[in-house]
Amino acid sequence: MIYFDNVSKTYPDGTVAVDGVTFAIEENEFVSLVGHSGAGKTTLMRLLLGEEQPTSGTVSFDSVDIQKVKKRDLPKFRQRVGVIFQDFRLIPQKTVYENVAFAMEVAGKTEEEISADVPHVLELVDLTNKMWNFPRQLSGGELQRVAIARAIVNHPDLILADEPTGNLDPVNTYEIIQILKKINDLGTTVILTTHNKGVVEALGKRVITMDHGKVIRDDPTGKYAL
Repeated sequence: MIYFDNVSKTYPDGTVAVDGVTFAIEENEFVSLVGHSGAGKTTLMRLLLGEEQPTSGTVSFDSVDIQKVKKRDLPKFRQRVGVIFQDFRLIPQKTVYENVAFAMEVAGKTEEEISADVPHVLELVDLTNKMWNFPRQLSGGELQRVAIARAIVNHPDLILADEPTGNLDPVNTYEIIQILKKINDLGTTVILTTHNKGVVEALGKRVITMDHGKVIRDDPTGKYAL
């Protein structure tokens, strides 16, 4: 499904963010991407979204070379990918329902589709009773669950979760990871970047470890070793 083929990314100042990376991620896999800050994890995410172009090598998604996707076609391509950020990126003046609905509006969905799908995904993340609350009225864990609902409401093939538990306590971290596992069980591929050793080892899923732009370990058994 996803293939990085000898991918490198060097910035104009000479910084090498990714250095000769090759790996494949199959449909419906759950993969944790780990490494110290600056290891290249975020650059890989940006390459996969078409936000950055590789200096060399190719990044493909379902046999489509992302580098060759025309700029005008990138928004449609990105609808296949749901992104969850550490800092939530919710719209403060919109309710929970409206934040999730907005993602569907941008994708051109009808009012009927929105009214049917938004309550369903809010139920999935256990936020039905917070539907009309504003972000300022929610806890950190609830904010992240809204962000997850927004990421999955358009039924993406892939979820990119970039440090989604970085600002959360252990209880909320556990809840967020359980939701991501549920999403994966329902058939969506998940790539998780994290520094949390406990999360990685509790998942027991494949772990790709990066260091200085290189993949130094690809472990199918869920071991966190840096």
